[in-house]
Amino acid sequence: MSSDARTILLVEDDSNDVFFLQFAFESAGIGNPLQVVGDGQQAINYLAGTGQYADRSKYPFPVLVLLDLKLPVKMGLEVLRWVQNQPRLSNLLVIVLTSSADSNDVEKAYSLGARSYLVKPVSLNKRVEMARVIKNYWLELNRFPSALHASSNQGTNP
Repeated sequence: MSSDARTILLVEDDSNDVFFLQFAFESAGIGNPLQVVGDGQQAINYLAGTGQYADRSKYPFPVLVLLDLKLPVKMGLEVLRWVQNQPRLSNLLVIVLTSSADSNDVEKAYSLGARSYLVKPVSLNKRVEMARVIKNYWLELNRFPSALHASSNQGTNP
């Protein structure tokens, strides 16, 4: 599967953070399609393939989720808890990308299945550096489980 076919889901409600992450991804040479949702319930609907996200040709199942914790409607930890309770999503790679460096948030995120916890860098240069690390490790070196690709064709009830 080419990297361009592997969708990344960004769950972020701050339009400035979305803009700067898109810029950082472009600067780092990440060509993967980036789908953006602005709250935790939209993330669950996207992952479940329900409602407006039912068309997987338009909203492909992601190989990687970048999840903010401080979100409207449902918080990021609620999304992680939901993912953890979906057997079909047991191999989904969820990276928390948030402004919170609180050790309690870190502990909770990992206990709910986050694969990594990143604090959003303040400077643009550091964001580009972070994007390069995501590209090098998660998108190039990392091997994705085949079960993850199988779940991309199946809906999951929220």
